[in-house]
Amino acid sequence: MIILGINAYHADSSAAIFVNGEMIAAIEEERFTRIKHWAGFPIQAIEFCLKEAGITLQEVDQIAIGRDPKAKIFNKIIFLAKHPISGFRAIQERLNNRKEIQGIAEPLAEHFSLDLAQIESKINYVEHHASHIASAFFASPFEKAACLSIDGSGDFSTTMLGIGDGNHIQILDSLDFPHSLGLFYTAFTQFLGFPHYGDEYKVMGMAPYGEPRYTHLVEKLIKLTPDGLFRLDLTYFKNAGSGVMRFENHIPIVAPLFNEKFIQLIGKPRESNEPLESSHQDLAASVQQVTENVIFHILNHLQKRTGLSRVCIAGGVAQNSVANGKITRNTTFKEVYIPSAGHDAGISMGAGLYVQHHLHHQNRVHIRSAYTGSRFSNDEIELWLTQKGIKYQRLEDDLLYDKVTDCMINGGVVGWMQGRAEFGPRALGGRSILADPRRIDAKELLNVKIKRRESFRPFAPSILAEYVSEYFELDEPVPFMERVFPIKKEKRALIPAVCHVDGSGRLQSVYRDVSPRYHALIENFRNKTGVPILLNTSFNENEPIVNTPAEAYNCFARTMMDMLVLENIIIVRS
Repeated sequence: MIILGINAYHADSSAAIFVNGEMIAAIEEERFTRIKHWAGFPIQAIEFCLKEAGITLQEVDQIAIGRDPKAKIFNKIIFLAKHPISGFRAIQERLNNRKEIQGIAEPLAEHFSLDLAQIESKINYVEHHASHIASAFFASPFEKAACLSIDGSGDFSTTMLGIGDGNHIQILDSLDFPHSLGLFYTAFTQFLGFPHYGDEYKVMGMAPYGEPRYTHLVEKLIKLTPDGLFRLDLTYFKNAGSGVMRFENHIPIVAPLFNEKFIQLIGKPRESNEPLESSHQDLAASVQQVTENVIFHILNHLQKRTGLSRVCIAGGVAQNSVANGKITRNTTFKEVYIPSAGHDAGISMGAGLYVQHHLHHQNRVHIRSAYTGSRFSNDEIELWLTQKGIKYQRLEDDLLYDKVTDCMINGGVVGWMQGRAEFGPRALGGRSILADPRRIDAKELLNVKIKRRESFRPFAPSILAEYVSEYFELDEPVPFMERVFPIKKEKRALIPAVCHVDGSGRLQSVYRDVSPRYHALIENFRNKTGVPILLNTSFNENEPIVNTPAEAYNCFARTMMDMLVLENIIIVRS
């Protein structure tokens, strides 16, 4: 059976394809359009997935759309009755989007020159949060687990609880828009002067620099409820009863969320061009702490309700790696699985998995690798470089690893493009920029040479999986860089470039059988330095992560990167 999963007309549009139970490819449309969080119809991602599977759209058996236009119709009607003016705008936006989703067969049929009725007969609509849950549970190694999806909003839900058992997902409960932990966090993100869609990670990165002195104020906006969920005090939110997100040229735009009452309680909002002060850092710390408390409240209640020790989590809030790293210490869950694309790009993967397992009961396959994107051979790369007249060296693996590690040890910054691109927002050794984690000046070097980003944002450690317990206080599998753990005190001085101000690191545990070349490079570095870790950040410069050799070279050329590695090919700045 062949199943094509699609996330369309929504932020982080994407596609994924499954052939006889195996995920052959998955990729975000932004990798082709070069626009972050691109929202629309992901035709290039679909074409890529079909090409990787070696099939045509006509050969696809089922098409899974990660939205359900019919979801919670009755709840929407009640909402509209309660909010006749502002609610009408929200419902109208959803109706317009619903038309696009319901008509998704038309652009497919037109683009691929197929019969419309034939396409329509293959389409399955899967609710947004059910797709999130499926992306986590069906990809996990767990036969049975509690499930949580939590984000801004999708199909009128903001939070969904369930149980995954074999090939079945049972939904236990859900929370309706506008009561949203994602929108709660976004409101403070905007208040702190970060207005763009997806800026929430900046608040998370800034939080360790502050003290949670304002939790008593922040808690006034959100209340924990006995049912294991929460409710917002909507009187503090400007667009709580109306449309929150719109799209301009396929870019998601979030409407301002905080109102005058919010300002009276919290204080003056920061403009994006104003300097960050200690009060902003303290507010970030307070928001992060309250958010964590809400997540732990939900999870502890879910664990008691299900009696299960394992949990699978997805949704935009599941990108909060600081909270994720504290789950086994602050809840009664013992094991956690979060997919590489826990955000909305993962909807395509989740919808496909839902149809594959929940509807068609196929055998499950634990997804351990995020490498499902574009790839290029040495010959393809050499041909392009030769056509452009670019000087390069092609080296065998052992000599390549030696050259790269020597460059980093001598203070160099390396662009590293190997194998298939990663599915999700994290660079995991497929499209990474690498540096020596032992260098105190490595953060400054990266920001001066390439990233030009806020100084408070940390860089991540990629660590050989067999050494995690030696460097971190917790030893849990973190293959997708989705959790932050405390670094052991005696190790922090050894790796200052990847140790955040609070002594933590957002690690990626690197496995030899999953990432053989990346593992070999880190092992080479360990043999020379005694440290089994590399500083890893995404291969980009204020753009989506690079997808092709041309994009990688262009990033190398316009920055002060010292070395570019494209498979077995090295280019050194002259």
